[in-house]
Amino acid sequence: MRLVRRLLRSEVSPERALLALDARARSLGLPAPAALCGDWFGSRAILAPTLGGTPVHEIEQAFAIPTRQPVMPKGTYPAGAVGGGWFGYLSYQLSDPAGAGSALPKAVWGWADHVLRQDTDAHWWFEALVPEGAPDPADLATELDELLAAPPPRRAGWTPVELRRPAAAGHHAAVSECVQAIRAGELFQANICTRFDGAFDGRPAELFAEGVRGLLPRRAAYLAGEWGAVASMSPELFLARGGSRVHSTPIKGTLPRRGPADDPLAARLRESTKDVAENVMITDLVRNDLGRVCQVGSVRVPELLAVKPAPGVWHLESTVEGQLRGEVDDADLLRATFPPGSVTGAPKLRALDLIAELEHRPRGVYTGAIGLASPVAGMELNVAIRTLELHAGRLELGVGGGITADSDPAAEWRECLHKAAPLEQLLAARTFPRSVPA
Repeated sequence: MRLVRRLLRSEVSPERALLALDARARSLGLPAPAALCGDWFGSRAILAPTLGGTPVHEIEQAFAIPTRQPVMPKGTYPAGAVGGGWFGYLSYQLSDPAGAGSALPKAVWGWADHVLRQDTDAHWWFEALVPEGAPDPADLATELDELLAAPPPRRAGWTPVELRRPAAAGHHAAVSECVQAIRAGELFQANICTRFDGAFDGRPAELFAEGVRGLLPRRAAYLAGEWGAVASMSPELFLARGGSRVHSTPIKGTLPRRGPADDPLAARLRESTKDVAENVMITDLVRNDLGRVCQVGSVRVPELLAVKPAPGVWHLESTVEGQLRGEVDDADLLRATFPPGSVTGAPKLRALDLIAELEHRPRGVYTGAIGLASPVAGMELNVAIRTLELHAGRLELGVGGGITADSDPAAEWRECLHKAAPLEQLLAARTFPRSVPA
């Protein structure tokens, strides 16, 4: 297997490129495209023009599929090159102690042997993984180059959505019970979440494209198939593995974002005892998770309690990195770390049990992970927060937050609303352009 690359002419935006690919797939009767937008593998966007994703329901199979990679020649590949790989998601339900199901499959993976990648200079590349001796896919590269250079496809928009929220009292009660469990010494922290839902009439790819354009999420991801669709506007990195190096950037700590980058609210996050405690505890949990598969002494925290902007909010982020042991593969890495610590709690096993007791609806894909495993570039997965799940004309959005001993139920509910607000505004939009600017 070898990597084939070709520089394309177009410099259109990732959202316009995705919509062109979506229109192509529908006109040719192909499976829908997949997309990673924001900051993935050192690139702005990685798009699979068509992806035949297959549902997976067993956790071991879901973890094993990313390891089924073709053998590539040893050596150094061009910076940012991806070539192709497994696009997919891992639902939180894979690890739910209650064994509950949800509307979407527990996992979906699909293999792409070619991608379109936009580098940090906004140049598009056609990249493909080609068997030795097979001809270069020059015709396909030309077709896709012409597709991106063509006028943008017409857009249908969607019927404005007003999400239905559960009663705040239910979330208040769950938070209060969690606080009691923490004060009783059962655990240090847990993430307690709820679900908003509504009807959706439109094309999921257009919804995702408009979200990417307007919200600029760092770890956005889109997958769709006969099983439904997932449109994630996540700001959070779960895992990034390149070679044997791996890092994770857990987010804990949130305040609403109303102003420019020097908004004084940002500084308040570092002064919040509750938010700092949340972040430090989860950072330590991630250190422990990575320590199970990394070389002794290699796990470190190069960045602690950094204040970063996200759609509608400020977050506290920390980064944990390490060097994987030689025998460890991606399945081993996922077994050691999934589900993400920032959306479960510490200790993780007790947090999972408590979440199953206190949350009345399955989380679904929300708080799982979405991304790509490539034989050229490695593996990167987001934390599936700020994520819209679509199935059979319905849409669901999970929201929640970390609970500590001094959490206030009313404040935790307000945090849910702050996190949901940018996506609720996207869904409720009543005016919609018929074409996407380049």
